[in-house]
Amino acid sequence: MENNAKAPGQDNEYIIEVNNLVKWFPVRSSFLRRAIANVRAVDGISFKIRRGQTMGLVGESGCGKSTVGRTILRLIEKTSGEVRFEGQDIFSLHREQLRRIRPKMQIVFQDPYSSLSPRIPVSEIIGEAVREHGIVPKADYDDYISYVMRACGLQEYHKDRYPHEFSGGQKQRICIARALALDPDFIVCDEPVSALDVSIQAQIINLLKNLQRDFGLTYLFISHDLSVVEHISDAVGVMYLGSMVEYADTAGLFSEPLHPYTKALFSAIPMPDPGARMNRIILQGGLPSPANPPKGCKFHTRCQNRMDICSEAPPEWAELSPGHFCACHLYNDAERGSRALENAERAKAEENAKTKQKAS
Repeated sequence: MENNAKAPGQDNEYIIEVNNLVKWFPVRSSFLRRAIANVRAVDGISFKIRRGQTMGLVGESGCGKSTVGRTILRLIEKTSGEVRFEGQDIFSLHREQLRRIRPKMQIVFQDPYSSLSPRIPVSEIIGEAVREHGIVPKADYDDYISYVMRACGLQEYHKDRYPHEFSGGQKQRICIARALALDPDFIVCDEPVSALDVSIQAQIINLLKNLQRDFGLTYLFISHDLSVVEHISDAVGVMYLGSMVEYADTAGLFSEPLHPYTKALFSAIPMPDPGARMNRIILQGGLPSPANPPKGCKFHTRCQNRMDICSEAPPEWAELSPGHFCACHLYNDAERGSRALENAERAKAEENAKTKQKAS
C-alpha cells in the first residue's frame, strides 16, 4: 500500500520523517541463487515523530515492526522511500557523515541476554562507543560512565562485573545505559520489555519515561503488548503485513479504533476485572505470506467487514478526523473509492506490461 497522502502530523516539528518507506528482502532459489520473489517486510509506510515524544508501533509478529526500526536507523538498507532525521535524508549520507550522526540515533534491542557481550565488563560495554566517538574528554570519561549508570539505576560498583552476574532487568538497564551514553536524541526501543517479568517491565517502562523527561529523548517504541504501548506512547501506529493501517494519538486510537484489524487487536487486551465480559473478535485464517500478500486490501482475507472492492484495490491512506489516519474501504467516500479502483487498474496494467516485456 502506498501512502501518498500527507504523513500524520505534518504541521508540527518532527525529528523523524518517514515517507513511503519500502524494504523488500529477496527470496532466492536454491539453484543458481536467483531472486524468485520478494518478502515485502515494509511495503510503503509514512509517519512522523514529534521531538520529545513517543510513537508506539504495534502489530502481530512478522508484520514488519522491527524492520521499520532497523531501516530508520540505516542498520539495513531501504528498497525505496525516504527517512529524514532532523531534516537530513539519512540514506543520502556518505559513510563519514553517517558516522557523525550515529550517536544521535540509537537502539535498545529486545533480548538483553544476547545483545551484551559476555566477555567484557559493564564499564566497557557502556563506554566503548563513548570513547570511539569522543563524547567526553578523556579526563571526564570515568565520571561520565558513572553518571550514566546512576541515571539508569545501576551502581558504580557494577562497573567491573560481567553480564552473567546480572538479572534480566539489570541487563536491560545496561543496554539502555549503553544507548544513553552516546547522548542520543532518538532511540528505537525494539520490544525492550517483552523478555522480562511483568513486575520488571513496569520498572523499565518507568525508567524510559524518566529518561525521556530528563534528557529530552524521542522514542519509537515497538511492541505487541498494547497495554504497555498505551502507557508510554503519545501516538500509535498499527501495522499489518508490512503496511500501516491506522495512526492516531494514543487517547483517540484507544477510545475509537476505526480499522477492523485495530479493533480485533484491542479486543484481545486482557481485562483486569475477571468478571468483565469481553467482546473478543476472532480473526479467521492465518497471517498471509509477506512474499505473496493478498491483492487489494491485505487484510480482506481475514476481515468480517470485507466488501467487493476490498479484494480489488488497496484502500487509500486518509485522514478521517484531525490527526486520525486510516486505510480502510469502510470509510471511503465516492471519490476515494473511485480513485482506489483507478490506481489498482493502473498498477495491473503496468504489471502486465512488465510481464510482456520480460517475455519478449
